[in-house]
Formats: sequence, structure tokens, C-alpha cells
Amino acid sequence: MFTTTTTHLTVLALLSAATVYCFYKSHRLRRLKVSSPSSNPNHSIATRRGKLFFISQTGTSKTLAQRLFGLLISNNIPFDLVDPNNYEPEDLHTETLVLIIASTWEDGNPPSNGVFLSKWLSESAEDFRVGSLLLNKCKFAVFGVGSRAYGDSFNAVGRGFSRKMRSLGGVEILPLREGDVDEGDIDKEFGVWSEEVIRVLKMGELRGNGSAFTGENGGELMNGSDYDEDDDDDYEDEGNGLESDIIDLEDIAGKSLSKKDMGLITNNGKKNGEKVMVTPVIRASLTKQGYKIIGSHSGVKICRWTKSQLRGRGGCYKHSFYGIESHRCMEATPSLACANKCVFCWRHHTNPVGKSWQWKMDDPLMIVNSAIEQHTKMIKQMKGVPGVTAERLSEGLLPRHCALSLVGEPIMYPEINSLIDELHKRRISTFLVTNAQFPDKIVSLKPITQLYVSVDAATKDSMKAIDRPLFGDFWERFVDSLKALKDKQQRTVYRLTLVKGWNTEDVDAYSNLFSIGNPDFVEIKGVTYCGTSATSKLTMENVPWHADVKAFSEALAEKSHGQYEVACEHVHSCCVLLAKVDKFKINGQWHTWIDYEKFHDLVSSGKPFGSNDYMALTPSWAVYGANEGGFDPEQARYKKERNHKSSR
Repeated sequence: MFTTTTTHLTVLALLSAATVYCFYKSHRLRRLKVSSPSSNPNHSIATRRGKLFFISQTGTSKTLAQRLFGLLISNNIPFDLVDPNNYEPEDLHTETLVLIIASTWEDGNPPSNGVFLSKWLSESAEDFRVGSLLLNKCKFAVFGVGSRAYGDSFNAVGRGFSRKMRSLGGVEILPLREGDVDEGDIDKEFGVWSEEVIRVLKMGELRGNGSAFTGENGGELMNGSDYDEDDDDDYEDEGNGLESDIIDLEDIAGKSLSKKDMGLITNNGKKNGEKVMVTPVIRASLTKQGYKIIGSHSGVKICRWTKSQLRGRGGCYKHSFYGIESHRCMEATPSLACANKCVFCWRHHTNPVGKSWQWKMDDPLMIVNSAIEQHTKMIKQMKGVPGVTAERLSEGLLPRHCALSLVGEPIMYPEINSLIDELHKRRISTFLVTNAQFPDKIVSLKPITQLYVSVDAATKDSMKAIDRPLFGDFWERFVDSLKALKDKQQRTVYRLTLVKGWNTEDVDAYSNLFSIGNPDFVEIKGVTYCGTSATSKLTMENVPWHADVKAFSEALAEKSHGQYEVACEHVHSCCVLLAKVDKFKINGQWHTWIDYEKFHDLVSSGKPFGSNDYMALTPSWAVYGANEGGFDPEQARYKKERNHKSSR
């Protein structure tokens, strides 16, 4: 009896739910029918303003839409610029003219402001009760913003909007056009598409029955009934398996090149027939940030710690941990491109990104000579600055160290070994940082002073969220890079950047990575806040205190069961160093510093050598827990006066 009653109640519940659903659908369909333009014979395209939608995550498509909106207004074509977040999709069938500029976000999904509209179109297209004529009065065109570096998901969102609109009867007044940032031609493609839109809207006219748009030549444009699923095959083939470079236009999309700049570039960002990594727009952006661009893909920039030690105000954490002379350190890179778009990128992704080298390549000798020349010019500008002595200035003009970690992925440069040779010939030490996406390059890398691998996350999911890598097999590449690091005989380092709320809880997962790469050192640094941008929503809340970094470091050392201990710290940089006990702690004293002259002698000998062959004693002031906190007592501590207004 109880079972029978339960069954009856279940059936009644299902019937009730089905009734409610059917009522909702019938109400929706009645609403669509009542408000349909076809029910009003006097309704025409001229009585409604067009809608210009931007589907944008980082601001690229929004910037392009604003550019087109201005063009429409200047041509007296009435349009509204619309954020889909503020639009009711149920009203789409009442629109007579729609333009869509759509970016593709992670995994081929739409940006957050286009999710609901995209989902509504998908559900409507799949609902047989809606029918294929829902949007038959709507003329539309789509411009997609994407990157072939993401393979199969290239412009998936733009293609999806075009396909769904057509399947619901929409009339596509122009074929889908795609801006491929792989080729650096987004401005050119969008400019051509915009001109076509204006031409069609100004010259086109409705046929007598209002069912299609005709252009100047009278040719009928595609409508929903002409739609064929095979039309999308060509689009899908374009994005399969291509590994090419892309130019990130997060902050500079929509900025047209000057006529002077356009004269330097031929098709697809090529100069004299060869593709260049740094286009005029990107060059201008990076130059504004203080970079000295070298050739077509390299750069050098003076570090604030270089200027600080020139003035006798203290060196960077590398001075405390490894004994470099910060005022004699040159920060450079032979590749401004990278394979990741990390959320904490200190350049807000205005540099190019890519998965393989497909650009014009400059000579390594030219890069090194130009880098030193540009660096010394910047050092000379410090002459006369308070605190800069003649002795330190003359030393600064002769760099002894090169941090190949400025920005981008230096190991991508095909002639990286030749470049390292050129630096070592000048007895300039090398500190190279790689983002662990090119394991083969690590294997083939010649001995350098110290090799870093960025370990920004300890799990696959967190790495995808933090690094936003281009490679689909990013985790496998990361693990293989750590394995390659293990075989290196010279000094190796895991570099961890702690982002509060993102990766500070994964102590166990991080400790599990130690055995894979067996690094000599582990640097743990709090993320540096570089301001919020369209590409990164990090705030000061995500920046850990030095106490947080210390606690994390001590916990990580404890997890190693004595293999690593906390060796050094640099309080000012919010940075802590773990070191292998059996290698670098001799008779109770740390030897994390480097004998640079010994290193260069070992390189010149051509004989095999290891990291313990060129280590040096760490001074007491740099050791973890010292009162100096890693600040060199021979330098004069300078503290800025903060005049922030009270929030009270």
C-alpha cells in the first residue's frame, strides 16, 4: 500500500512539472507570436535602431565595437551599442538589424557577458516548437576575434553565433569574418569588415517582401533556409593543429597603425617578407613601458634594484641569496613572446604570445652587443643622481650578470645556446627563467650559471587557471620540464609565485613535485601587485604578507623531511629561499652564494662540472632569521615616506 501511494505521488509530481514546463513554453511562444514584426505590416527596418553587440572578456571586442559604433554614427546609421548582459534575448526576434563582435574565451567558450545570450540561442535552435523562422526578419553580421594558437577552438564563439542565428532564420548580410591575432592582422581584418558593413547598410535595400538583403550587384545574401551544416567545415579546418604565434591585443586592440607604421609592414605583420614578432603597435606599447627593443624580438630594461644599488640603497634578492652585484646586472630577453598568459603577468599581456618560433630571427651576437649598448646607455643616465658614486657608476657600465627573465620565454629563441656563449665569453653570468612548456629546449640547453623553472601551481587545474597556457598538453609539458631539470648538473631552481586565494593552500601538492625535478633551490615569492587590468583581476587582497610567505616556506621545508631547509630571506622582496641541505649546508653554514670567477673558469675549461663546484659561503646577514632580513649592511637603508590619506 505504501509503495503504491509513493508511486502515485511520484507520477503526479512528474505530471505537474511537465504541465508547468509546457505552460511556460506555450506562454513564451504566444509572446513571440504576438510581438512578432510580421504581425505589424507597417513594421520596417527603418523604424528600429540596429543593435551592435560586443561579446568581450578583456575589452578587445568592446574596443572594436566602440570603433565601429563611431563609424556608424558618423555615417548617420542609427545603432545602439549593447552589452548582452543588459539585453533580454527574448526580444531578439523583434530586431531587424544586428551586428555581433565576439571574442572566444577559454576552451572555446564565450566571455562571461555573452554566456546567457549564447545559451538562449542554442536552446532556441534546438527547440522544434520555436521553429526555423524565429529570426527571419533579422539581418545580421558577425565578426569573430580569436587565436589559432588555441587550435580547434579558434573563433568558436563567433562561428557559433553565426550558425545559430542562421538556423533560426536570420539573414546573414555579410559572410562571417574572423580576426586572427596569430597573424597580427586584427586591425586590417576588422577595418575591411567594417567598411563592408557600412557599404551594405548604406547601399543595400530590402526586396519587396522584406525577406532578404541585396547588395549593389543585386545578389541575394544567405538566409536561414540556405544554411548548410557543411558550410562550417572550412572554418573548422582552418584551426586544426596549427601552432603559430599570436599577438595579444588585450590593451592595444582597436588602435590603428599610423601611415608611417603601415609603410613598414606588409601583409600579416611581415617586414620585408618575414614575419616580425614586435609589430609597430606592440613596439610603441613596450617602449612606453621603458623597454629598449632590440632588433625584431628582443628587449632590455633597467631594473629598479640596479638603480637602487647604484645609489647605495640596497640590492635585490639575488644579491642576498646568490651574491650578484645588482648594479652590474643586465635584465634582458631574446624573446618577448611567451606561451602563457599568467594572471599575475607584470606586463598585462602587452607582449606577444605563441607556441613555436615562426618569426624573423636576429643574430645572437647582434642581440648581446645591442643589449649591452642599450643597458650602458641607461646606466649613464644615472650619472649625477644623488647617491651614485663614480666608482659604482664605472662598475655599472661593465655588467657581470644577465637575468634572462625580463619578460617572455627566452628559451624559445632558437639560438639561445649561441647567445649564452656570447655572454659567457664576456664573463657575464647567466640566470635564465623558463615557464616549463618547452622540455626539449631544457634538455638541449648548455650549462648556465643558474636555471629556473616557474612552478606557478602544483595541480593541473590550478595551473590552467593561473598560467592560462596556450598548449593543450601544458601539464605534460610541465612535468617533462621538471624531469629535464633533474638531469642538469648546474644550479637549478623552482620558482614559486604565491597568489593568495589561488595557490597558497597546495603545500602537499608542491612538496610532491620536489622528487620530479630535484632542484637545488626553491624560491618562494609573494606575487607583486601591478594594478588591475582587463586581463587580470588580482587585487591587493591576493598579495601575501612576508609572514605568509615565511609560514608557507617553513611548512614546505617540513614536508621535505629534512631534504630542504629555509636558508635565506629578503624581506623587502617578500621572498624566501629553500636550499638542499646535503649540498649547500657545510659544517652548519650555508653556501648559497656563487663564485662567479670560478664558474667562468669551469665553462672555459670545457670539462663537466656541477653546482657544488662553484658555490661560496653565504654571509650571515643574508641567512634566514638574521636581524638584517637579507639587507646588505654595507648599503644604506632608505625608506620612503608614505603620505597616504587616512581612510578614517
